Amino acid sequence: MSEVVSNHYLEDLLKTYPPQHTTSALPWLRQLRTEAVDRISALKMPTTRDEEWRFTDISPLTEVPFQVAQTIPQLQPAEIKYHYLQEAATRLVFIDGQYASALSTINNDSGIIVGNLSTLLTSYSAEIAPHLGRYASFNDNIFAALNTAFLHDGAVIIVPRNISIAPPIHLLFIATQKEVTSYPRCLIVAEPGSHVTVVEDYIAQQEVAYVTNSVTEVSVADNAHVNHIRLQRDSHQAFHIANCTATLAHASNFQSINVALGARISRFNLNVQLASEGAECTVNGLALIKKQQLADTHTFIDHIKPNGTSRQLHKCIVDGASHAVFNGKIMVQPNAQQTDSSQTSRNLLL
Repeated sequence: MSEVVSNHYLEDLLKTYPPQHTTSALPWLRQLRTEAVDRISALKMPTTRDEEWRFTDISPLTEVPFQVAQTIPQLQPAEIKYHYLQEAATRLVFIDGQYASALSTINNDSGIIVGNLSTLLTSYSAEIAPHLGRYASFNDNIFAALNTAFLHDGAVIIVPRNISIAPPIHLLFIATQKEVTSYPRCLIVAEPGSHVTVVEDYIAQQEVAYVTNSVTEVSVADNAHVNHIRLQRDSHQAFHIANCTATLAHASNFQSINVALGARISRFNLNVQLASEGAECTVNGLALIKKQQLADTHTFIDHIKPNGTSRQLHKCIVDGASHAVFNGKIMVQPNAQQTDSSQTSRNLLL
């Protein structure tokens, strides 16, 4: 894939940049978007010549600079009810990247802050600003930069100190239209001593080509516990690029499960930072693909402080001419004494 093609792809996407993003009423959000646009201008699309992408050719993606959906269909609850997670008391539904309030159910009786980003900014800017865009770096990541530049709707979950939410919170992202790009954004903040389970779920209404470019940021404070389950079952003609970053404070615990079933080409980058002493994480992944699918998973677990524990298990089951990639890295910083870390990869060719 030539760099000329890459530049044209990015130029075509930036032509669709919403003008209202440059006049946001919130200076910090306007600045965040501006920085992301600046980075897009300085970056290029990755190719197989880049070490991190040498097994994953995304050149087909550059042939489809799809725009953001201008309108979304008015789905009825009965049409998507079979996708609902019955145990969830709170459900946020997004259609082609845009929030669908009529299909969503919000239960914040426990005091949690949960809802759509663009709606919550009015009342909770002070709670959101210290976290949004602070963990998922877009300095060298073109897809994270694009997501941040086009940032508008998104799922926000802030669990107050010492609050434990037993039922899972379901984030349902539904793709309904062909030849559009959506930019899902999720922010999960667990304050000290809190406990929450979040299911991030991507589905398709029909087998058509589209692009999903998602970013999820997770902040786990002292002694907090977050279970993050991510299920990707997009159309087999779609492209799915995802970045997730979690930062862990003292004695916190982060449990991650990622399952990739759909998409023609999918890429999932997970970065976990054990930023304080005694943090723990468990990262499990599964790619179950067939025919011509390509599923690429990259993980980076960074032990920054002492006495951290990490466990990772990734499995790939591939059939037909499909192609699965797993690249797992563990970094133990000089000051991270008494680190306990392990990684296992299991693969099956059908």
